[in-house]
Amino acid sequence: MSGRDHWFEDLADHMGAAYDRYAHTKGTVQEVDHLVDVLRLDAGDRVLDVGCGTGRHTYELARRGISAHGVDISERFIEIARAGAPSGATFERGDARTLTAGGEFDAVICLCQGAFGMMTAGSDDDAVVAGIAAALRTGGRLALSAFNAYFAVKYHADADFDAATGVSHERAEIRSESGELRGVDLWTGCYTPRELRLLLGMHHFAVDSVSSVAPGAYGAAPPTTETPEFLVIATKSPPGVPTPLR
Repeated sequence: MSGRDHWFEDLADHMGAAYDRYAHTKGTVQEVDHLVDVLRLDAGDRVLDVGCGTGRHTYELARRGISAHGVDISERFIEIARAGAPSGATFERGDARTLTAGGEFDAVICLCQGAFGMMTAGSDDDAVVAGIAAALRTGGRLALSAFNAYFAVKYHADADFDAATGVSHERAEIRSESGELRGVDLWTGCYTPRELRLLLGMHHFAVDSVSSVAPGAYGAAPPTTETPEFLVIATKSPPGVPTPLR
C-alpha cells in the first residue's frame, strides 16, 4: 500500500510514540482483563486487532499467550509497534476498509476508534464491519467500541455534531515526541446502541451485549448517556442463521 489513504495518517506521523502518553491509553491492562473474560480467550487463540495503533492491546494479549496480529493504516504506528513487539505479537500496515483475512481468527478487537468511527462516511464503517466479519471464523467473537452519540450531543459543547450523519468534528492540539504542538481537525462517527445492533446484524453478528464504558473502565454497565463509549460484544453467526435485533 502506498500514498495517503486516510486523514489520520498525518496525525499519526506527527504524534509517533507520543501517542502512548495520552490519558486514554493508560487503561490497557484493565481493558484486556475484561476482553479476555467476555471474549472467552485462551492461550493459543488467534486475535486480530483492527486499528491497533502503536500496538498496546496487541502487546498485552501476546503477553498472556494469545497470538495477536495488529493492523493499522499508519505506517509510523506500525513501525513503532514492530520495534517493541513481544513474542506472539505481529503487525502489518493495512486499511480496515479492505481487510482480506479469510475466517482464520477466533476473535477480533476494534477499540478506541482505531478504525471503526474514524471514517467520515457511514459506508466506510460498514466496510470495516464487513472486513471484520470476513476475518472471523463462524462462532468467533468481536469486541468493538464506538463513540456514544448521546454523550457527544450532551457534553461536547466545543465540537460540531452533524445530526444528519452522526459525525462529530472538533479542533484539537496534539504533540509530537519532541513536544511540538500542532492544531488538527478530528472527525468521529458517533452511534446509538440501536444503530450498532442494526449494523452488526446486517453482517451476520448476534449482539451479545452493549455496555457503557470509558477508557480503562471496561465493564458490563447498561448503556447510558454518561460515558464516552459503548462496547459491543458480538458473535459471528453461521451462514443462513438470522440475527434478530435484541
